[in-house]
Amino acid sequence: MPRQDLEYPKEPHSTINRYSQNGNYTLETIHSIINSTPFLHVSFNTPDSPFPAVIPMIGQMGSFERPSADLGDVLDLYIHGYAFPLPLFLPPSLPPVPPAMSPRRLTSGGRYISSRLISTTRTTSSPEGLPLTVAASTVDGLVLSLCPFTHSYNYRSAVLFGYATLVTDPAEKLYAMELITNAVAPRRWQDTRSPPTAGELASTSLLRVKITTGSAKIRTGPPNDDKADLENKEVTSKAWTGVVPVYTVMGEPRASAYNEVERPPKSLEDWRQDMNADGQDYAERAAVRGLKAVEKTKEDED
Repeated sequence: MPRQDLEYPKEPHSTINRYSQNGNYTLETIHSIINSTPFLHVSFNTPDSPFPAVIPMIGQMGSFERPSADLGDVLDLYIHGYAFPLPLFLPPSLPPVPPAMSPRRLTSGGRYISSRLISTTRTTSSPEGLPLTVAASTVDGLVLSLCPFTHSYNYRSAVLFGYATLVTDPAEKLYAMELITNAVAPRRWQDTRSPPTAGELASTSLLRVKITTGSAKIRTGPPNDDKADLENKEVTSKAWTGVVPVYTVMGEPRASAYNEVERPPKSLEDWRQDMNADGQDYAERAAVRGLKAVEKTKEDED
């Protein structure tokens, strides 16, 4: 019997209204976008500012209670942050900045904003935790059409809504650190000096975000122009139309000045080549096919 794909509930703040046909609410799709995006943009409100704070941070979906759970299961989002207030120093060559843009104002009393997130989470009065919105996006192609109005991108984007609490259990903290470290590159936790020292553990905070809902929005395929433009020979003979695939390419590893290991581990090189090939393959297939056709082709290849 085929497995039923789990979906996040559609709430007013998570439902895709514009181009709703591009919306997706399955856990597996949303979690895979989150886990494949290097930087997540985390938004939250603080009591000392009239503006919401938005921070690029690193994080991964996972389950401490069920480490073998896959991306289609109910998962938490773990976000990496700093525990201690850290000053932000500007180079002395920079001109003076207005008071409203001073480092102290920009970093909430001399702290990195990520520290502000940790502090706000620690002091929130909500029993559920600090409300967060987390966004991730990847561009897969430049969609060039007959007129500026119908230009677009091929893309994958996801937004999660949930409540953040500090991870206090030592075992769960190590689990989250390993999860996030190995998302940077495979086996970095196992192949480096680990576990962290007591000082490193004390200076690092992890947030666990219990997800309440979320949604994804994905565009694939060629341009879609208006009938009037398609029938206008003057327009069609003037503008090149199509898609420029966009994908990240990981270059050849470059050793550090103090590196003493002869070559990068095979696991890293295999992963780098697979990531490059998969990224290019998806972007090129997305340039000419609709989403269902892209997914079906991938399933057939697997």
